[in-house]
Amino acid sequence: MTSALQMADMVRRGETNAEDLVRDALELIKKTDSQIKAWAFIDAESAIACAKMLDEMRESGRALGPLHGVPVGLKDIIDTAEMPTEYGSLAFKGHQPNQDAKIVSKLKEAGAVILGKTVTTPFAFMDPSETRNPNNLEHTPGGSSSGSAAAVSAGHVPVALGTQTNGSMIRPASFCGVYGFKPSSGMVPRSGVLQTSETLDQVGVFSRYYEDVALISDIISEYDPNDVNSFCWPRPNMLDGVCNMPSKKPRLLWFGMPYFTAVSEDCLDGMNKIIKALDGCVVKKNEEPKLFTDFLQAQKVIHYYEIARNLSDVRQKSPKLLSLKFRKALDMGLKMGLEDYHRALSQKEIAISYFQGFFDGFDAIIAPSSLGEAPLFRDGTTGDPICSTIWTLCGFPCLTIPALVSRNDMPIGVQLIGKRECDDKLLGVGSWLLDKLNKQEGLC
Repeated sequence: MTSALQMADMVRRGETNAEDLVRDALELIKKTDSQIKAWAFIDAESAIACAKMLDEMRESGRALGPLHGVPVGLKDIIDTAEMPTEYGSLAFKGHQPNQDAKIVSKLKEAGAVILGKTVTTPFAFMDPSETRNPNNLEHTPGGSSSGSAAAVSAGHVPVALGTQTNGSMIRPASFCGVYGFKPSSGMVPRSGVLQTSETLDQVGVFSRYYEDVALISDIISEYDPNDVNSFCWPRPNMLDGVCNMPSKKPRLLWFGMPYFTAVSEDCLDGMNKIIKALDGCVVKKNEEPKLFTDFLQAQKVIHYYEIARNLSDVRQKSPKLLSLKFRKALDMGLKMGLEDYHRALSQKEIAISYFQGFFDGFDAIIAPSSLGEAPLFRDGTTGDPICSTIWTLCGFPCLTIPALVSRNDMPIGVQLIGKRECDDKLLGVGSWLLDKLNKQEGLC
């Protein structure tokens, strides 16, 4: 598989064409997706027609976008006017939005071919999907962005979009052995993306190649006046960040979180090897259990309170099409009072202030991306999102790098967390870490 950046460049130079890229992707999906089940909807005919149109544009000498001819996947909670958007639920079977989400329009403007919609857990929440992990079909790919992570891992597409409200980008990327990047809250417009939590929902990118997370993030980042979290000042250039490593060794902070008792031996051993190899760049600090617990609870209250109200109509109109577990979660959210909700929002601001302060002395936080390898599919879980919970609550940019391998030969990611709206700096630290890992044979 070639990177999206390289694909677009090859099309630009005439070394390949959009139609061939799309047909190759469709052929691989046809061969493998009956087992992986990464895709909820594929419109092969429309994708090929779009590719042919893009090839005609190139042949006529017209301007080409940075993704010209590149096939892309979209999590099925992102609105598409030409494809159904079913939110992973039978309650929305056949649902056809009137217009594309803002990020879809941005991708099309850049020349991307939207290949189809990837599987999501119902309403990007708790119930596992049918998608399998391409590295081992006996394991889950994680969730809720199950299909996007799996499609990229399987080589169906070089990049795919997902979302994260708790750990739905970083965890599946870790499980599937791909790069996952969740930009800062407010960086990427959410108009046309299913709203489960207006406070916590964030859009991100899966990719097989590091530079692509920056390429796609730059393309889809923009001020959105219809998004309450969107900010109107300039965005950092994330591709520049990837290409510019820090001029000196970065300082990294390792928080000894209480949940580390649940981290697998494989994961901890791998993280300790990496930390040891980073030549004193990592400073360790133990976190206070009470503070950590308060922040975890704040995320849960905000998430449950908001999703219960955002999906109350679905709960009333189609209760039989929702799982018992899902209905109970919505009922729990509806029982949460306004006072508890506002207290949780205050805790969120405390968390931001507390952790943001550490970035005055450190370039990034380093942490596990997941508790370990992907759980077995038969266990009926997408895995614990706890490694991402606090960072999502704070809206910090998060990056996972596929750097570790378990004793069962399953991937595990290493996570970097950066200062809000300094996403380019975080990606620069990621470039430095990758360079360091590549020079240290047998590190992981």
